[in-house]
Amino acid sequence: MIEVELKFRTDDVSRVRQQVKEMGGLSEQVIEQVDTYFAHPVRDFAMSDEALRIRVVGDRACVTYKGPLLDQATKSREETEIWFTGGSNDEAGFASMLESLSFRPVRIVKKRREPWSLRWQERDVEVAIDAVDGLGDFVELETAATKEDFESAKAILLSLADVLSLSDSERRSYLAMLLAGDEA
Repeated sequence: MIEVELKFRTDDVSRVRQQVKEMGGLSEQVIEQVDTYFAHPVRDFAMSDEALRIRVVGDRACVTYKGPLLDQATKSREETEIWFTGGSNDEAGFASMLESLSFRPVRIVKKRREPWSLRWQERDVEVAIDAVDGLGDFVELETAATKEDFESAKAILLSLADVLSLSDSERRSYLAMLLAGDEA
């Protein structure tokens, strides 16, 4: 699957939240996410535009590989995510295994995510309002697509961004922004 995503910095979380609610969005439980990103021992993920992370959410954990960005307008990329059956206790063991294979931790990104589910133009969209430690507030619009319906999914997210008055899409990851010193 392809993760089709747009991200925007915002200084008016309340406005976005209210608009999404008025559009029929359903609020989900607010979660804390702690992401540890790893560098490959022989490949520069910053140059190849890839990412490998371990995410901990409460007592759950997963490992995610994100492939290179697929276009110039969005943060869309192929993504593989595997949840640990042992929950967050497996996170430390998996991180240790990666380090034994010469992967090294790069940075931890912490955020408070307020997810909303929204049906927009006959597509399920996740609207995430993120408060990222050191960076500030962002809104992410995300949906899943196949290669065949990627362009349609991208157009739908762009139209939603327009309706929500979100502009100046940020294509860099939170990790890249923090490493570049874009701290709020």
